[in-house]
Amino acid sequence: MSFDHKQFLSTVGATPGVYRMLDAQGNTLYVGKAKRLNARLASYFRGRLNAKTQAMVGRIADIQITVTRSEIEALLLEQTLIKSWRPPYNILLRDDKSYPFIFVTDRHPFPALEYKRARQRKEDGRYLGPYLSSGAVRESLALMQKIFRIRSCEDSVFAHRSRPCLQYQIDRCTAPCVGYISEADYRRDLEHAIMCLEGKSEHVTQTLTEAMEQASQSLDFEEAARFRDQIQQLRALQQRQFVDTQGGDADVFALAQRPGGLSVAVLSVRDGRLLGARHHTPPNDLDLDPGTLLANVIGQYYLAQPHEIPAEIITSHALDDADLLQSALSQHAGKRIRLAHQVRGHRAQWQDLAVTNAEQHLATTLADQQQMHERFAALQKALGLDAVPERLECFDISHSHGEATVASCVVFDTSGPRKSDYRRFNITDIAAGDDYAAMQQALTRRLKRVTDKAGVAPDVLIVDGGKGQLNMAREVLKTLGIETITLLGVAKGSTRKAGLETLFLETPEHPLTLEATSPALHLVQHIRDESHRFAIAGHRAARDKARRTSTLQEIPGIGPKRRRELLRFFGGLQGVQQADRTELARVPGISEALADVIYQSLHG
Repeated sequence: MSFDHKQFLSTVGATPGVYRMLDAQGNTLYVGKAKRLNARLASYFRGRLNAKTQAMVGRIADIQITVTRSEIEALLLEQTLIKSWRPPYNILLRDDKSYPFIFVTDRHPFPALEYKRARQRKEDGRYLGPYLSSGAVRESLALMQKIFRIRSCEDSVFAHRSRPCLQYQIDRCTAPCVGYISEADYRRDLEHAIMCLEGKSEHVTQTLTEAMEQASQSLDFEEAARFRDQIQQLRALQQRQFVDTQGGDADVFALAQRPGGLSVAVLSVRDGRLLGARHHTPPNDLDLDPGTLLANVIGQYYLAQPHEIPAEIITSHALDDADLLQSALSQHAGKRIRLAHQVRGHRAQWQDLAVTNAEQHLATTLADQQQMHERFAALQKALGLDAVPERLECFDISHSHGEATVASCVVFDTSGPRKSDYRRFNITDIAAGDDYAAMQQALTRRLKRVTDKAGVAPDVLIVDGGKGQLNMAREVLKTLGIETITLLGVAKGSTRKAGLETLFLETPEHPLTLEATSPALHLVQHIRDESHRFAIAGHRAARDKARRTSTLQEIPGIGPKRRRELLRFFGGLQGVQQADRTELARVPGISEALADVIYQSLHG
């Protein structure tokens, strides 16, 4: 039964709100906002639509609406629903698994400035960022440790020092671990470093100048000289930043678009320093114009993800509904935000740089896609397939002498790695080191989803491991009754060098020889190496987690919360094992009696 849009529109009022378009299966196709819902929704059924939008409208089986009090409230709700439902026709930015932050714990009397990756800020301390690149974080940390001599060691190292380390000798630390600086003085230096990271270096310089004058009046010339050195270093840093960028805080968004793809570059400038660039390649399934597309990207970037909103956002194109977006961002940030398109001077230079980054990234992406298409076509020819394969999956097994066995499933399509479809399988209930059984379990769990109509079948299934693994994969396919998947085995050569692999098509009796320069072989090597990397990373994480927690899990009275507190307090299991009863009793939630139990359990 087709959707009766006339009947539906007769029930919709001229109020602000959000609408959600659903298909016949109840899946969300698109989420949008409107100042007047009836007018916006009616525009989808008037015939003046591009082909892609018409295709989406043809799939509509129902529309759900939510009325809001204002258009700003509708915009904020829209971004929340897009993040929750991730509709295929909306502009979607990949939500990175983690962002680089500078972290200051609130659980230590002498906190360090730490590099930390997290999906979002937690309540365990102060998070500065997120930054666009890990290099920007490490550069900022190095500057603050050089100027303010903030410690960089781990808590477990700090807790067991009996004399200053090399960082103190080279004047990069004040040695709080051995009491060479008071907690109050260390906190003062730490706060100055944090203020500089937040863009308040001028205020810090004024504070240090006053402290230097007071130290001079008190005849404490050594302390005054230290303040003088810090002021000189900060002035040199400020001067360099002024010469480079004329100062200021801004994020710069630039869009580059060509047939076949688009790229959005985001440049972040804080306190006059360019912190880095990040690139996004969202789909444009509705053929939105640049102003609308950039507005959607910016709204999702700040309203649906944990990014700090600077006072100014510069764009390469004029935005649709710029006033609305500016008001929503200001309300979300709790401060005035300015959106700018026509800029001059150094801001125009930032804009040009962002455009250059977007164009360069797009050119590289399109070139990689072209190369990937050529490799897929070469693989079709090498395997004798009727059509170019659209989906490759490669499986690999990783373990350490049978410990923490993990199987990886890596997926490539004609655009390259499809990381959203990557999967890992924790292998259980097999004999230690039995790679064949591990491969059987992983393939069965993956392909069972195909037979249950819950997953997409690959066109080519690649197994890393040689004849035995290939035979096991063939047995799994036969057991599940799957006959449409081409099977390819990859065995390393005798010297394990790239280019000397032996390929087996379907069975070990059909070896496939490809030239070392073959694009098809390069594609197989690429997905095999990626599967190997993904498996090893998963195995190491599982192994390290087991080794880090298994000993404590066996101690009576130590649950997840106390175990977490112990590991956090001592910086890891090694620190816990080295601690005596008195040190263990200092951990929040650990009594003297429980500390004695822990010590006895760890040391016998």
